[in-house]
Amino acid sequence: MNPHLNILVVDDDCTCRSTVLHMLKKLGIRADAASNGLEAIAALEKKSYDLVLMDIQMPKMNGIEATRAIFERWPQRPRIVIVSDCSARRYRDLSLDAGAVEFLAKPAKLMEICAAISRHLPEMRHESH
Repeated sequence: MNPHLNILVVDDDCTCRSTVLHMLKKLGIRADAASNGLEAIAALEKKSYDLVLMDIQMPKMNGIEATRAIFERWPQRPRIVIVSDCSARRYRDLSLDAGAVEFLAKPAKLMEICAAISRHLPEMRHESH
């Protein structure tokens, strides 16, 4: 895994956020964190990210709204993977229509996160430089 990837983990649940950050650390990737969609947008204003791992149900601005806002403002990046315990059947299409590239069900396992990053790595490498 490329340790130079810039990943943002967005989840209002501190335990979920910490778990994903720990998984990424095991992959050799340091990541930043935000607790809602508004914080995610603020983080993107300060730093360029290759990938955002985004929850759906969050206060202030949910993951679907944040994904739409991010793609209106930054149409070429970052790639957004929704990681949520919301019903995949109900929210997968909403997530993809908003601009996400993938939907993972919580609790996402290390190998699922690794595979999602790997699936989008060629695009991220190309757009990062």
